[in-house]
Amino acid sequence: MFSFEYPYVFSLLLLVIVCMLFCKEKKRAIYFPNIELLTSLTRSKQVLLNALRITILSLLIASLASPIKTEQIILDNTQGHEISLILDASGSMAYGDKFRIVKAIMVDFISQRKTDKLALSVFADFAYTVVPLTYDKNSVIKMLDNIEIGVAGRRKTALYEALFLSSKLFNNSKSKERVAILLTDGRDNTDSVPLEMALERANANKIKVYTVAVGNQRDYNADVLQHIASSTGAKFFSANSQKSIEDIYQQINQLEKSDININKYEKKNYYFHYPLSLALALLLIYFWRKNTWSLSK
Repeated sequence: MFSFEYPYVFSLLLLVIVCMLFCKEKKRAIYFPNIELLTSLTRSKQVLLNALRITILSLLIASLASPIKTEQIILDNTQGHEISLILDASGSMAYGDKFRIVKAIMVDFISQRKTDKLALSVFADFAYTVVPLTYDKNSVIKMLDNIEIGVAGRRKTALYEALFLSSKLFNNSKSKERVAILLTDGRDNTDSVPLEMALERANANKIKVYTVAVGNQRDYNADVLQHIASSTGAKFFSANSQKSIEDIYQQINQLEKSDININKYEKKNYYFHYPLSLALALLLIYFWRKNTWSLSK
């Protein structure tokens, strides 16, 4: 829905009109016998200058009124989860085009989460949160599209650190269903956070951690991933093809939903810079034409 945040500012347009009519610019005048001829020559130029003035002032007022577009999502007693997506972005994910395939499947998964709150984290040499928990699916998808191998390093896999960091996102959560989906093709080799500390944080926040291993079984530690999943009341999945990864996400998609207590979410996009930029451009044209015409008279 497009609107103006401060619509009362448009009342200034009345002041502009009054000023144009009654606040005439005082100039020095020399009277000639053929004044009508000179007036006819300059009338068209003056009309254009006046039109530019009115347009510039109108655009400035429109900018002050703050045009916005509001996207409203109503979630009144709906069913949904809070889900944290944790993605391995280490160098090994580049082999076999795994990273691109996994991102495409995740985008499709995110698109289906109509009433869920999502977060996105990535890890390699270190872990970091890309998007905190949000209902804005488009932002999550956009950030996911822009993530490439190497954004968090290439050589290591900070798996436990990623689990610990992602679990902290749920510190103030009120949702009954808190889910993390951890996808990796390797094993932790950074020792930045102990496994038991990461699991303790996940269990303290009542998070079900579904672990998904992709690629060759020799590369990841299935026992550890199984332990993470079972310790949090979730499941461990192993996938070695695009079809099996898609099947895993479909299974997770069928999880039982629980109530979340959110009534309304609004996203506002501001567009004041468009009329402001146009007004400044027209202002430059106005001064240029006014000065050149004045010199040519």
